[in-house]
Amino acid sequence: MSTSPFTLDDLRRILLEAAGADENVDLTGDIVDTEFQALGYESLALLETGSRIEREFGISLDDSALTDAVTPRGLIDIVNEQLSAASTA
Repeated sequence: MSTSPFTLDDLRRILLEAAGADENVDLTGDIVDTEFQALGYESLALLETGSRIEREFGISLDDSALTDAVTPRGLIDIVNEQLSAASTA
């Protein structure tokens, strides 16, 4: 389990590993508040992303948390909340 905070760079890497990227989307830009749908990531891609995050960071993410997080910032916040809770448990 990682004790480091989950960052936008972590999310970019995992998104690319899980589902690739739409050629019309620049994931290296300021995407933190861009909706996943606008970035070309639908629910199945986000579920795979969530599974990869869980395995790599040793946390459990609720499926509703993945659907509630409509932007990278939202997902990063949820992951970091879970990491913080896991480190104090």
